[in-house]
Amino acid sequence: MPGPSPVDPVEDLTKYQAPESEDDYRNRMIVNIAGFLFVAALIVAGVWLADTMARMRKDQDCVLSGRRNCAPIEVTKERW
Repeated sequence: MPGPSPVDPVEDLTKYQAPESEDDYRNRMIVNIAGFLFVAALIVAGVWLADTMARMRKDQDCVLSGRRNCAPIEVTKERW
């Protein structure tokens, strides 16, 4: 003899379900490209910032060691 049917603790979740829509491929690709460009810009800014900090540290070390004229000197090596 089957007992009473179990009562579902959750009523009906379909009222919270979003309607199914078509996949908007073009919009998704535009968002992906924008995200990629944003991340690429962050990487470029990070590399530039690290390079600038390294150059400033090098110049500061030169000055703090008591040297004068710590400006970089560019020498061109010209062969015969």
